[in-house]
Amino acid sequence: MGWDIHSKIRPKFFGIKGPNHMRNFGMKRALLGAAIAALAMNASAAQAASATGTATAKILRQITLTKTSDLQYATIISGATASTVAVSTAGAATCGAGLTCTGTTTAGSYNVQGTNGAVVLVGGDSTVTLNGSLGGTMTSTLTYSSPNITLSPTGGSFQVGGTLSVGANQASGDYSGTFNVTANYQ
Repeated sequence: MGWDIHSKIRPKFFGIKGPNHMRNFGMKRALLGAAIAALAMNASAAQAASATGTATAKILRQITLTKTSDLQYATIISGATASTVAVSTAGAATCGAGLTCTGTTTAGSYNVQGTNGAVVLVGGDSTVTLNGSLGGTMTSTLTYSSPNITLSPTGGSFQVGGTLSVGANQASGDYSGTFNVTANYQ
């Protein structure tokens, strides 16, 4: 009887295995891999979480800004020294030393229409240059009645006052200048 390495009687210390060893080993590996994959899928499913979100939007009406009166310094008679004429946002005038002021003064006034209850930021230019019809210029600083307004169902309004710098012996003529005002939702 010869030495048969495939026989059931073999020395263990040689590490020799039977003919089905590779087939059994491959099957064991496949089963082990399938078990690990199944556990991994179950582990991720057990750790999965979900939540919901909410989408929101707020729609505001477009703002409409309308001028209802101009800033009017009225009629000024200049003097030998430079001075100022101030018109408050309420329309009250203060005529500086050396000047004579006559006529009606008014603050610039603006109406704002938009969404009821919304806050609107108002503002605009801080100065305006007035050019005379016969030459000459004057500069006015501008003030606003409020930096913001809350709109009611009928809208809101704000006023613009200013302080006009009149030069000594200012050139005669009709003076005017334009300035920008803005209204934007807060």
